Parts: sequence; structure tokens; C-alpha cells
Amino acid sequence: MKNPNANSDQIARKFMDSLVIEGRVLGAAKPTSKVTFLGEEFDSPIMAGALSHLKNGMGIYAEGAKLAGAACCIGMGDNETLGDCLATGAKVIKIIKPYADREEIFSRLRYAEENGAFAVGLDGGHAIKEESPEFDTIQGYPMKLPTLDELKEYIAYTKLPFFLKDIVSVQDAMLAKEIGAAGVIVGHHHNLMKWCTPPGLLLPEIRKAVGNDLLLIGDGGVEDGFDAFKMLALGADMVCTSRPLMAPYIKEGSEGVAKTLRTMTDELLSMMYRTGAADVKSIDPTVIHQAWWL
Repeated sequence: MKNPNANSDQIARKFMDSLVIEGRVLGAAKPTSKVTFLGEEFDSPIMAGALSHLKNGMGIYAEGAKLAGAACCIGMGDNETLGDCLATGAKVIKIIKPYADREEIFSRLRYAEENGAFAVGLDGGHAIKEESPEFDTIQGYPMKLPTLDELKEYIAYTKLPFFLKDIVSVQDAMLAKEIGAAGVIVGHHHNLMKWCTPPGLLLPEIRKAVGNDLLLIGDGGVEDGFDAFKMLALGADMVCTSRPLMAPYIKEGSEGVAKTLRTMTDELLSMMYRTGAADVKSIDPTVIHQAWWL
């Protein structure tokens, strides 16, 4: 029987739930959640995460992010799907799978740049099968883990800011910085790697190692605005949420996505007010403590 404790989603959840926050309300001013990210203004640091193949269309998902004043990541899909998302006017980061056919990657990079994507990224951690030392095949497309030289080539190929996704170590974050990535998305892709270190646990170490020269997006287990606050306090510049948006998307479409993102932002603002953070950059990491007994 497989060990159920190997579930990295559950490990990350336990870590997030072990974090407690001290209050600093005396003299606190009403905060703002507005942020500047890659030169663009957003109403919230909470982004719609990289979902794929949503039943009613990815354009509705992207439109929900736009309505909430949030950035949006888009996962696997063809160029036409990306075009539907960009047509909404949303600020979209296109996350590309590590296709074995390199032209598939170049094609998506070209389309993203030529059609107004906000940034691009590569989902390297999805190349390897979950429980086998072989490369995976996703939606009929063979995958391959890129070499560092290939990653450098992809980054140099486009003028768009380039993110590397599924980063779960200081070492990989440092390598991403060295090869010219604009930032990394710190997360483990929903349990693809067993026993994976929680993203939130790694964020302070990664931030210390890379300084402020690499953008960090916290991803994985952000279920509400309070989780988002914790990720930001731990060192993230922005955070992604995805699974909490799926049910609202199915029920209410773009309005459901927008409503959920706004609710999470309100929760974030409430916690910022209670900890004396006037804006996102003012969130103090020393308000976070780990309650080992939880």
C-alpha cells in the first residue's frame, strides 16, 4: 500500500495551516492591494493560476481575471485558445509545456509575443512521469526535460518576460536567475512530485538567495486571501490561485471567477490592515510564526 502521507498537496496544506500571524493594529492605516507587476498595474497581487482545458472555454476564465483587475496564467492549449484569452483584454502569462518537439515551443512563444501576451513561461516539472523515470506524454504530445542550453535559447528567443514554473529549490531558482529568467513560479504542480517541500517553506530561502533581482510567484495551496497573505509575507511578489476558481467558473462563468478573486483580495486586505501593512510591499515577514503543534 502506498503511503498516503506522500501527497505533496496535503503536506503543503499542513504547512500553511501551521503558520500563525501576529496582529499589529495600533496606528494602522487602511491598506491598498494595488501592485505594479512587470510594469502593469493590478488591483491585487492574487493571480488566476494556470488552468487548462476548461469546459466552457479559457476565454471566460481570462475575462474573469480581467474583471477583477488581476493577471491571469493560462496552461496547456493551442494558439487559438490563447488568442481567445487575449481577445478579452486580460493580461495573460502563457505557460508552455516542455514539448519534445522544440518547434511546438517556438511556435507558442512567437504567437504569444505577436498577439499581446503579458509574459510567457515554461512548465518544466511536467516533463517527467509521476512515478516513472520516463518522459511523459500529455494530450498526445511527447514531453522532454529541457537542458539548460535549451532553456537559455527559449529565453533569448522572445522579448517577453520569461518565467520558469514548478521551481521547488534554491538551486533551481538560482539557475533560473543565471540563465536570464525574469522570475520563477514556486510550486510543485499539484502532487506530481511526491514528498515535495511546501512552496511556502522554500520561499524565504529562495528570496534570500536571489535577492530582489528575480520575481517570485507563489503557487500551490492558496485557497483564500489569508493563504495569499502568508505567501506574500514569506517572500512572494505575487501569488497564484486556481482550484478555488474552478467551481465559481462552472457555476457563474467570468463573474464567478471575478467574484472569488475579489473576495480573496478583501481577505488579504483585512489581514494587511490587522498587521499594519499599508501596501503589499510593506507586508512584514516577521508577523509570521510557525505553530508546530497545529
